[in-house]
Amino acid sequence: MKKNTIILAVLISIATTTKAQWVTLLSSPTTWDLYSVYFVDSNTGYAVGESGTIIKTPNGGTNWTMQISGTTERLSSVCFTDPNTGYAVGVSGTILKTTNGGTNWIMQTSGTLYALSSVYFTGTDTGYIAGDNATKLKTIDGGTNWTPQQIAMGE
Repeated sequence: MKKNTIILAVLISIATTTKAQWVTLLSSPTTWDLYSVYFVDSNTGYAVGESGTIIKTPNGGTNWTMQISGTTERLSSVCFTDPNTGYAVGVSGTILKTTNGGTNWIMQTSGTLYALSSVYFTGTDTGYIAGDNATKLKTIDGGTNWTPQQIAMGE
């Protein structure tokens, strides 16, 4: 639990505007390792990790609550396109999407069983996922469909 607190405190420090001030995580509802954090604004943030863990803070990291992800797979990355719409990815081709600020997470079809390690959206509808075995997926419809992308030699 101490490891999670330290990692999350560092990530929160980076994500907030308190440039020279370190923030100590006061409470964590999990002892699982956490791998990614994303803040929608200066107060609302999400972190994901082992065993399908998703936690949310409404107050800049002072308090965190568990979200029900619907999976026990390790989640490696999280990204939001607006305060309500977000995505989390992980092992076994796991892609989760929320449209209500993390209250519910819906499993998306990835078309792969490889571990997915990073998700990033450039806009509301266009997003990219990278993972093991040079897996690269793209959506242009907000995650309804994910299309494998070819990676050219030298990329």
